Parts: sequence; structure tokens; C-alpha cells
Amino acid sequence: MRRLPLTAALVSVALVASGCATVGDLFDRGAPAPSWSPQEPPEGMAGLDSFYEQQLEWEDCGGGQCARLSVPQSYAEPDGDTIEVAVLKVPARRGSQRIGSLVVNPGGPGGSGVDYAQAADFIVGSAVRQRFDIVGFDPRGVGRSAPIDCVSDSELDAFLGFDPTPDDAGEEEKFAANAEGFAQKCGANAGPLLGHVSTVDAAKDMDVLRAALGEEKLHYLGKSYGTYLGATYADLFPQLVGRFVLDGVVAPDLTAQEVNLGQAKGFETATRAWAQFCLDKGECPLGGSVDEVMQGIRDFLARVDDQPLPETGDPAVTQLTEGWASTGIAAAMYDEGMWDGLVEAMRDALDGNGAELMGLANTYADRQPGGGYSGNIMEVIYAVNCLDKPETDSVEEHAAAAEAARSKAPTWGPFLMWSSLMCGSWPVETERSSEPPKKVSAEGAPPIVVVGTTRDPATPYEWSVRLHDQLAKSSLITYDGDGHTAYTRSNDCVDKPIDAFFVKGTVPQDGLRC
Repeated sequence: MRRLPLTAALVSVALVASGCATVGDLFDRGAPAPSWSPQEPPEGMAGLDSFYEQQLEWEDCGGGQCARLSVPQSYAEPDGDTIEVAVLKVPARRGSQRIGSLVVNPGGPGGSGVDYAQAADFIVGSAVRQRFDIVGFDPRGVGRSAPIDCVSDSELDAFLGFDPTPDDAGEEEKFAANAEGFAQKCGANAGPLLGHVSTVDAAKDMDVLRAALGEEKLHYLGKSYGTYLGATYADLFPQLVGRFVLDGVVAPDLTAQEVNLGQAKGFETATRAWAQFCLDKGECPLGGSVDEVMQGIRDFLARVDDQPLPETGDPAVTQLTEGWASTGIAAAMYDEGMWDGLVEAMRDALDGNGAELMGLANTYADRQPGGGYSGNIMEVIYAVNCLDKPETDSVEEHAAAAEAARSKAPTWGPFLMWSSLMCGSWPVETERSSEPPKKVSAEGAPPIVVVGTTRDPATPYEWSVRLHDQLAKSSLITYDGDGHTAYTRSNDCVDKPIDAFFVKGTVPQDGLRC
């Protein structure tokens, strides 16, 4: 279940969707577009002249202006098949002194940058919104960009509801068979693009987009997995880095097991913070101390594992299993605004009604109540992760890792340490699949702003420090708080320096704490 590197920003997009009518009329009030001229491919991108010379054809669409970017399916074969990447731009406001394009990515992997850019008024500060075109794209394999489709919606329901924490040899065998079955269906159904959706591929697409936008340098805001994408770009094209902000870091040199264990500890910390919140509300249904609440969660999940709740409020999912219940609880850790809802959802679930927990799980999985998925994030996230961070197919090694993680993260350790077993049987690989994860220095790039939240569940603060230490030039902002990511969802102490960086180029003080 490596889908946990979702970003709270995706939740924000869902929450502000009702405001899209307001956002939707912004495109006809934008500043004039810059003059455009074809660009030559940078070093390492030989044979791609036709892609770098393309000019985007913008059309008015809901929420902005839309275009399609042509990129090679395989960068090793630039004369071969091509795919189209969906792009959306919300132009800088008319009358403002336009600086350029700010490309944004909300995370995932598998989050829609098109949907994210539609919410331009909410994802950046007002000064940034005034002076930048906010540009989002659906990375290859995602959403509107040649989407990866592995299984039917009903099959995905069954997969997400499957027991995520096998307790004995028999359950381990079933878990492995379920994971391998999903991987095989991806190989059979996703098509040839399945081997070309790595983060490196997406980073190269992002440079083609930079050229098509007419920008000499790329200005970029990446959150969660979007930081991995941004750091990869900066390492590939350091001379083309403009103003970069990476918020809620996934350091590219992390192994799959380091990601799993780091997230397990991050979710454990976040859940303990929620437990204290539950106690502070009074009459917490799970216990009278933080430790009792945490044990209450584990006891509840164990009971649901043995006997799923029959009431889900969803005709397509007739039982709230441990898989769905765990997903619902995890979803609430991304934003404190969901904590109160989780208290009530747990109160109902302890009484036998899992409808509210199922609702939280639906939000997390980008799933519609009653069945059907709004996007393909729950499929493409495996396609990207398994190319980026190959794994062993040894059930014994995963079982040992799960047991070892229990002492460091008793609630989430086993759940997450099993999550990447599927990548051991992934049906395709790239040249990078045999390489160890790479440290990123981006030597030659200007200072990059790194933002970390101390109790971030999905991207632990230590990962932001880790990338900051590796980059040749960077400035670290620390937000002492809860939830996933910090910019535009925490306070002015974080937001104002980042706004000034984007608008004025003023690098925030390294070591700033908020």
C-alpha cells in the first residue's frame, strides 16, 4: 500500500471543488502571454528537437486554458510512438507584472496537476497568483495523460479491501497471490507505456513542458511526491532550475523499505497527536490516555480483520474490512481539519457502523460513494513506485521487516512494511530498476527551498532534512505542526517567505522555524 505518499493538497482540491466556478472564469482575465520561440534540447536530450520546438495550442476550458503536450513514449526511442500530456494554465491576472509560469505538482504519484492548477487561488499566495501563470499537468500515465488502467473498478475495490497485515503463513500466501495478481493484470492491461512512467520520464516531460511554455528556466512548486519529481528534475537539469519550492519531501535516495518504515513512524506520530486531540475533546471512545487510544485502534482493526463491519453505507462495498478501515483512519492524518470527523467515525464504527470510516477511505482513494473512481491514482501509484524503487519478492523478508517494524510503529509498521511486496513481481522494468536509489545534489542549480513539517505523517520531517543536506544549495523551512505539507495550509511564517521567494527571488533564511 505504497499509495500513502498522497498529498493533503489533493484533499484541498476536493474541498474547494465547489468554488471552481469562481476559479473557472479567471482564464479570460489573464495577463498577455509571453512571446514564444522554439528552443533547443538541453544536454542529454539529443534527438528531441521536434518536441522542444512545439508550441502549445491553448483553448478555453473549465478552470483555465487547456493544451496537449506531445512527448515520446520512450525517451530512448524519440522517433517512436508518442503520447499526449494534458496541461492546464490559469494565467496571471491582467494588469499585473507577469513573471512567468509556475508549474505545480500535488503529489501521488498519480495526483492530477490539472485539477490542482484549477484551484490556483488556493494553492499559492495571492502575490504569486497575481504574477505567475499557474500551470499543472497530469504526468504520463495519470488522469488525462494516457492513463494507466490495470483493473476494473470492482477489482480495485476488492484489492483495496484486502487484508493488509497477514498474520500467519496461510494469510501471507494469500497476500502474495493478491499482490502478484494485481501486478500481472497491470502487465496485461496497461499497455506499453507501463514501462515508461518512472519519475525520470516525468521529469523529462517537465522540461519539454518548460520549453513549450517559452520559459528559459523552470519555476516549480512540488508537494509530497511532487518533491521527488522536482528533485529529480533539478538533478537532471540543474542549469534550468528557476525558483523551486519542495514541500513535504520524499528524498530520491530512500529505498523502498526506508520509505515504508519512515512512513510507518510518521503515521504513528501523527496518530498519537490525533489521540491526544480525541482525549482533549472529552469522552474519547477509544480510551483514557494516548497509549490506551492507540491500543484501542489496534484492537479495533484486529476485530475488523476477523469480522468486518456489515454496514458501510456503500452498496458496492458491503463490508468494512481491515483494509478499508485502515485507509479511512490514515486519510484523516493528512489534515487536522479531518480529525474531528475521525473521532465521530470511530465512535460509530465501535458501535458497528462503518459508514463514516468508509467515507474517509473513499476520499483517500479518489473513489465515488457507491462505486467508481474519479482518477487512477490507486493504480498508477504502483506503476511509478515499482519502476522507481524495485523490491524483493521474498515473502519471508517482508514478514521479517513487518515484525521488526512493530516495535517502532506498532499500529502502522506491519501495514506499511508489507505494502511494497507487489513490486517484487512487477511485470516491467527500466534501466534504472537495477540501480540503487540516487542521492540528489543538483550541483549548479540556484538555492532550492525545502519545507518540512515536524509531525507530517506521509513525508516525515527527517526526509526534508535529508534532502536539504544533500542539495548543493538549499534553504530549509521547518513548520512545527501537524498534517501533510505546510505552504498555504499552516501560517504566514511559512507562507510569506515562500511568496517572497517566488515573486522577488529572495531566498528564505536557512533554518527558519515556524
